[in-house]
Amino acid sequence: MKRFAILLASAAALITAPLAAQTTAITGGKVVIGDGSAPIEGGTVLIRNDRVVAAGANVTIPADARRIDATGKWVTPGIFAGFSRIGLVEVGAVTQTNDMNASGSPFSAALDVQYAINPFASPVAVNRAAGVTRAVVSPSTSSSIFGGYGAVVDLGQDENPITKARAFQFVELGETGHSRAGGSRSASHIHFRALLNEARTYARNPAAFDSDLLKASDAKALLPVINGSTKLLVHVESANDILKVLDLRKDFPALKLVLVGANEGWRVAGHIAAAGVPVLASALSDLPYGFEDLSATQSNIGRMKDAGVKVAIGMINDNDAHQLRYSVQYAGNLVALNKVPRATGLSWDEAFAAISSVPADIMGMSGQLGSLKAGRQADVVIWSGDPLELSTQVETVIIDGVDQSLSNRQMRLRDRYSNPAPGALPKAYDR
Repeated sequence: MKRFAILLASAAALITAPLAAQTTAITGGKVVIGDGSAPIEGGTVLIRNDRVVAAGANVTIPADARRIDATGKWVTPGIFAGFSRIGLVEVGAVTQTNDMNASGSPFSAALDVQYAINPFASPVAVNRAAGVTRAVVSPSTSSSIFGGYGAVVDLGQDENPITKARAFQFVELGETGHSRAGGSRSASHIHFRALLNEARTYARNPAAFDSDLLKASDAKALLPVINGSTKLLVHVESANDILKVLDLRKDFPALKLVLVGANEGWRVAGHIAAAGVPVLASALSDLPYGFEDLSATQSNIGRMKDAGVKVAIGMINDNDAHQLRYSVQYAGNLVALNKVPRATGLSWDEAFAAISSVPADIMGMSGQLGSLKAGRQADVVIWSGDPLELSTQVETVIIDGVDQSLSNRQMRLRDRYSNPAPGALPKAYDR
């Protein structure tokens, strides 16, 4: 028994003892910190466990570090998708695989996407292989202007994608919002104010709350919006609607607004900048999808940036459940836009920041995500060349310090059917 007790104590000591830190050094590459600064030639990124220890030109490498040679390649933080529905939809036309909204539910603001996000959905692996490591995931709306709580997630190969649950509340206040509220913008804005006022009533006496407009669960969910502890992402496109959203602070001064879409933001960029409201903007929209974005222009993001607006690339209603990887192409196109006469784009450094550190900052997570600064989560991508060029390939993806597989369903289908041997195809192909 004494011997058994000694062995048990020894085993317990091994279990509780801290594991040796795993250190990785990525050397020789063109290092992009992601904060808008210029790339560093021949730099090193040092990772210990799940954190970046250092990134730059003269980084001391421990003798026991695993080394990855990135000579001739680019090393960047992972892409941070500023707005998406990743993990909420597998096949858009199949209701059973679509969790973007809950059209039959009696709840609205209380809905929470963290319970619906599927880390095993095929678009997750596809976008991870394209260098996307984090994403803002938002619900859409159905019977109410409020869609519910959104989250920030990672695209890693594990069963727990949630980086930050209940990161924001989502609301529609443009054309979609007025249709949800009864058919006019006046209805959507009075509805918005009425719902928040009902939430205030709930806060004063939850036990006695009784409302025809709002369920108690929804009222409770809106309290963090009213007091400013939770961000409010507002989908709005037209210049006039943007101004009306900014005016909401007169009645609710604590609102932490973030504009989403904002195709006509350039027309009122000075007002947005003066209000200190950031934007997750659709990139390169130049054709109106409706009357609310008749003044859409590819120069929208560049003009807002020049006016002092904090702006990142988002992808609302733009393959936002499947093609987050397009954000890299959009960033590259914004760089190329500078070569078009009278157009306004972004510099290379600004464009990459718009898909890395800026969306992280807008979501209040710049101290944790979005760059290769010391102390950030180790989300690192090694590219064969300039990541904003279409010909460039992703070679390595690291999320939270863990090497990720680049395999996905699209690649496996490509490999299966690129050179099929006789008889290897399904019977349907023989006809």
